Amino acid sequence: MTKKQFWVDPYQTELTMTISKLDGNQVELAETIFYAESGGQESDGGTIGGYQVVSAEKRDQSILYTLESTAGFQIGQTVDVKIDWPRRYNLMRLHFAAEVVLELFYKAIPNLEKMGAHISESKSRIDFELPESISPMLPEIQAQAQSLFDADLPIEKDFSDVQKGRRYWKVEHFAQVPCGGTHINRTSEVGHIKLKRKNIGKGKERVEIYLV
Repeated sequence: MTKKQFWVDPYQTELTMTISKLDGNQVELAETIFYAESGGQESDGGTIGGYQVVSAEKRDQSILYTLESTAGFQIGQTVDVKIDWPRRYNLMRLHFAAEVVLELFYKAIPNLEKMGAHISESKSRIDFELPESISPMLPEIQAQAQSLFDADLPIEKDFSDVQKGRRYWKVEHFAQVPCGGTHINRTSEVGHIKLKRKNIGKGKERVEIYLV
């Protein structure tokens, strides 16, 4: 099992840690700050032991990293882990922004079905199963989300089930949402957002979220 330091401190960018498993160009660390893609949030970028991480994959409670090379690595060896902080910070901001927008849509449209979501460092998106255009709703949803961000409220993050690694975030008087991603500490860190609607097919609606 990999201890996930990115849950303890999502602002930590460097860590010296021990290699616990080694298989070809794949390594597993005893503890990590390097997030692996999950729940629509893309993986961090960065290096382990000076080598670029090609991909990061969750395996039950562990994370496996595929590197461009593991030349000279040995099990038990300590290596420096470094993540791309600008990428991580944008992912955290866009992740939280997307989840706030999603909660506002849920409140506005009872029984709304989410089809999927994706968070990258340049934008996030949410896809809905909906027969009518969401365009008329976007100004109000954007205004409500921006109001929450501007309020500079604390974001609580903790486990709902430690053994199963289930976590949540919570903003008092707004929502409590199950989520195992990395999150900012305060709503104001999102800054300003812009929402755009994209037509992806009949009966499907997509909202894209941008930082501005």
